[in-house]
Amino acid sequence: MSKSNIHRRTFLKGLGAAVSLPMLESMSPVKALASATTQPPVRMAFMFVPNGVHLQEWKPTATGAHYDLPRILKPLSPVKRDITVLSGLTQDKGRANGDGAGDHARCAGVYLTGVQPLKSQGSEIRAGVSVDQFAAKKIGHKTRFASLELGTEPGRQSGKCDSGYSCAYSNNISWRDATTPMAKETNPRLVFERLFGNDSKGQRDESLAKRQRYRKSILDFVLEDAKSLSGKVSGNDRMKLDEYLTAVREIEQRIERAEGESALRPNVLAGLEKPEGVPRSYEDHIRLMGDMMILAFQTDVTRVSTFMLANAGSNRSYRQIGVNEGHHSLSHHQNDRAKLEKISKINTFHVQQLSYILQKMKSTPEGDGSLLDNTMIVYGSGISDGNKHNNENLPILLAGRGGGLVRPGRHIQYSEDTPLNNLFVTMLNQMGATTDTFNDSTGHLPFLA
Repeated sequence: MSKSNIHRRTFLKGLGAAVSLPMLESMSPVKALASATTQPPVRMAFMFVPNGVHLQEWKPTATGAHYDLPRILKPLSPVKRDITVLSGLTQDKGRANGDGAGDHARCAGVYLTGVQPLKSQGSEIRAGVSVDQFAAKKIGHKTRFASLELGTEPGRQSGKCDSGYSCAYSNNISWRDATTPMAKETNPRLVFERLFGNDSKGQRDESLAKRQRYRKSILDFVLEDAKSLSGKVSGNDRMKLDEYLTAVREIEQRIERAEGESALRPNVLAGLEKPEGVPRSYEDHIRLMGDMMILAFQTDVTRVSTFMLANAGSNRSYRQIGVNEGHHSLSHHQNDRAKLEKISKINTFHVQQLSYILQKMKSTPEGDGSLLDNTMIVYGSGISDGNKHNNENLPILLAGRGGGLVRPGRHIQYSEDTPLNNLFVTMLNQMGATTDTFNDSTGHLPFLA
């Protein structure tokens, strides 16, 4: 490896470990081609929150660049110039359309598909391919993993969860095809081992067992490779490599602390069973999973991810912010001011976690900008108001610049019933997953640039 030509797919390897690298200066073309800088890849992520929002404290009153962030969006102040608030977008197939009750299950099943889910609680389920998996099929061969599905609440893939709808709809937003949901991973340890272990499960298991037995880090297994690489790169790259490996170790330590906590707490917290390795704090859990998504993008392990902050219809309580009642129960607020205040608190808490992720991506240099500049993150819900159970005027944010596709820092108001899938068509084309249509889309989404 020369100092000016390290392959983008270089790994630091050891027993059961294959640690990908972030983009380094030494991965740019050789000096003869230095004028043509390497263009970072474009990534996409989709984050889901349940039960809608208190729209009056979510939606800005002004459009364009000169708008004020409403209460719920205030935590995004540090990244206001990096987000676009999109109002007026709709998922029509989340409406009953003759199928009766079950809005929460439908809202998750339709969120990234735009396809009406089949009302069934048995083995026969049917939705549609989701936008993330459409992209994964087109560009997934370029990365180690075609996609990464994350969450914080586990869930069943069968049985009844919402008014005759299978739990598969409530617990998944990613669908490989009409009948195959992509189950999310909620255990941080398993995500870590997938990202930083090699492709041999046997070696991964052996590596983990040895690390736990001798209290070693995964980085101990790739130390020789790391030292060798450090001597072959520029001073800037050595500093960047050290910062990256420090971040990997910090995540590993957080997972280890969570695993230590699991032996000291009851198996049930806030009404949910917690598998071993899940942090005691819901906030820590979200941020830990978000940090691993960031590392997966930074190292080009994948370019496509989904992240369910909670399952559709989740009735989690938020005692850490003074909300003892369940989220779903509160969402049926009937315009009660006390309940709306608590809904706003929950919504704000979720946006605080989004802000943490976006600020971290913005502070991660890449190419001539940041990791956030080369990413498109859709954040929102498949229901607008949890009390009305409506699917128009969805609360949708688009973060990042998508490698130049988006001119953020604005609130854009679209006409009533503009399909959310129009946004997906535009994003897919920017990703190189070229298409003119996606399920119920009617065209591209204008005004983003």
